[in-house]
Amino acid sequence: MIEVKTFGELIKQARKEKKYSQRELADKLGIDFTYLSKLENDRGNPPKEDIIRQLAQYLTLDEDKLIFLAGKIPSEDEELIKQHYKDMPLLFRRMRENPEFAAKIFRQAREIN
Repeated sequence: MIEVKTFGELIKQARKEKKYSQRELADKLGIDFTYLSKLENDRGNPPKEDIIRQLAQYLTLDEDKLIFLAGKIPSEDEELIKQHYKDMPLLFRRMRENPEFAAKIFRQAREIN
């Protein structure tokens, strides 16, 4: 399996592994195949969360990871962010400024799961 770096690369690779044509998958999602082509080529805006979740289900991908890769926040996480909105800028700034701190946070999160 190749390393995937973008939302489009991941869905394109997964679609091909599942042997769906763009038209077949687009029909299942209720979207135009030309829009799916744009998504696979990382052009245009990412779809709404419900379409991303459907994509994940048809392609057997993790829904939340795909949502984050699309540059969105899962709706169930928005409330948590709103509750801690004052701390979010500091958290993200610390993570950008200190990659070791970010790596530690992510390691701890993986250990919990």
